[in-house]
Amino acid sequence: MENVLGYVALACGLIVGLGAIGASIGIALMGGKFLESSARQPELMNELQTKMFILAGLIDAAFLIGVAIALLFAFANPFTLQIT
Repeated sequence: MENVLGYVALACGLIVGLGAIGASIGIALMGGKFLESSARQPELMNELQTKMFILAGLIDAAFLIGVAIALLFAFANPFTLQIT
């Protein structure tokens, strides 16, 4: 039982940690490309900014879904029902 709980805690940490790293890298790359494109074509800055914020929300939503799954495994662990 302790092994299962330990592995679940490790998996939750990996889900949240890798999700945060991926979201941070994705938003950083997107922000850099936004600055490059707005410097190249300043007249499109408003359209690009709107699209950038929509994509940033989607990237964060994917990360928050991963956090919700990790919390599900941490507090309502379906694997402990299989053991008992």
